[in-house]
Amino acid sequence: MKTELIIRSNSSDIDFALLRDGRLIELNKETSDNKFSVGDVFLAKIGKVMTGLNAAFVNVGYPKDGFLHYHDLGPQVQSLNKFIKKVSTGNYKEFTLKNFRSENDINKDGSINDVLKSGQNLLVQIVKEPISTKGPRISSELSIAGRFLVLVPFSNRVSVSQKIADPKEKERLKKLAKSIKPKGFGLILRTVAQNKKVAELDKDLQNSLERWEKMCNSIANKNTPTKILSELNRASSILRDVMNDSFTSIVTNDKDLMVEIKEYLQEISPEKESIVKLHKSDTPIFEKFGIERQIKTSFGKTVSMSKGAYLVIEHTEALHVIDVNSGNRSNKALSQEETALEVNLISATEIARQLQLRDMGGIIVVDFIDMKSTENRQKLYQHLKDAMSLDRTKHKILPPSKFGLVQITRQRVRPELEIKTREPNPNKNGEVEAPIVLIDKIEVELERILNSGKDYKEITLNTHPFIAAYLTKGVNSIRFKWYVQHKKWIKILPRDAYQYLQYKFFLKKKEVSKAILL
Repeated sequence: MKTELIIRSNSSDIDFALLRDGRLIELNKETSDNKFSVGDVFLAKIGKVMTGLNAAFVNVGYPKDGFLHYHDLGPQVQSLNKFIKKVSTGNYKEFTLKNFRSENDINKDGSINDVLKSGQNLLVQIVKEPISTKGPRISSELSIAGRFLVLVPFSNRVSVSQKIADPKEKERLKKLAKSIKPKGFGLILRTVAQNKKVAELDKDLQNSLERWEKMCNSIANKNTPTKILSELNRASSILRDVMNDSFTSIVTNDKDLMVEIKEYLQEISPEKESIVKLHKSDTPIFEKFGIERQIKTSFGKTVSMSKGAYLVIEHTEALHVIDVNSGNRSNKALSQEETALEVNLISATEIARQLQLRDMGGIIVVDFIDMKSTENRQKLYQHLKDAMSLDRTKHKILPPSKFGLVQITRQRVRPELEIKTREPNPNKNGEVEAPIVLIDKIEVELERILNSGKDYKEITLNTHPFIAAYLTKGVNSIRFKWYVQHKKWIKILPRDAYQYLQYKFFLKKKEVSKAILL
């Protein structure tokens, strides 16, 4: 498996594209005006305390107040309150917590009125960015994420990621963590800590402690609300969370950003510094790596897949619905059950990619093609779990029902990524699918014809002159690639009377597929 991170920078935004074996699996954007990111810590002011909801609304500087439930306070919130009062004076400098006397944990079934008062200052962390009309979701159980471990102030707990299955490795990591854990702090060992040495863990711990002390230094005499600790920029955050041996290249078109990434890699993975490159070609960086094309074909209501299958993705206020369709796919060698399984497995792989790519969260219901065999339903379930195992976002998958429905819950911490892929119709009013998608549709139709089992002597494609020119341009044209792949020469005839996105296939002068008008 080959993983690449492609970073496009312009005057105000930075786009991050994560590719796995050339396939776009994650797309992120960092804007200069984004003031509320998951992981940011704010010195905030408590607004209304709602006894009935057992929650409080908190002013973090967003037009809509953040929502803080009692269960999001964290057991050590009284210790946090005491610490804030001491540090806010500017006279208390004991940020290591070695000599700090902690308060008792709060009752897990207690009332928020016993802990918070309106007008009180409190340190809170963004756990869910503002979405739609809702303000940010926040927590006062602070944590500072590092490369290998997470630092939890005022805690004494040491735990290991559940994704590390080996009990011996879990026990080894726990012992190492306890040996370096500073007094007054808890530690959570992340999945990437597996097989790491104590020196690497300690270095990461010291970096997190430095961030904690820097944050504490900035609290004194601050007006509320104000941000006092920012999450790492998206480039560093992605590298911190996903960097592994499969990373083969990191390419950016910004020289300053390249230097910044190299410096960060020096801290977390020095052996990977050499994979950072500067994009110097005149071809735009996202076009060079085929990302623009994948964006056009991967977003939108309908998503095409191999062998003619496709997904229809619908969004409602309550949930997301994904419908799996076999399209015009047919294979006489397979039974209906085998065909359904094949299409479902292809779709499961693409659905896992789509959830991560669009950052879809909440409840997702997938309507797979119905299969009678219990064994096949289990195969599908396992394949979907395997396909989503690389997704860093917390999720849960329920087994398929007898009707082929699969329910998925996926943590929603950011607004879903939506990209408009339709473009103005050049012939009349309205919109059409992006022309680049047309080539994929033509290729799917051609593959269906060639795999139909019939030996056609001549296949002719009639299309608009612009599309015909695009398909036949150059020595290594798209038509030539079709010939290499299928060992069949496709005759292409431009037709002036055709609309821009209209085409027809003719076989031995007999029309076998209807024109597609978009």
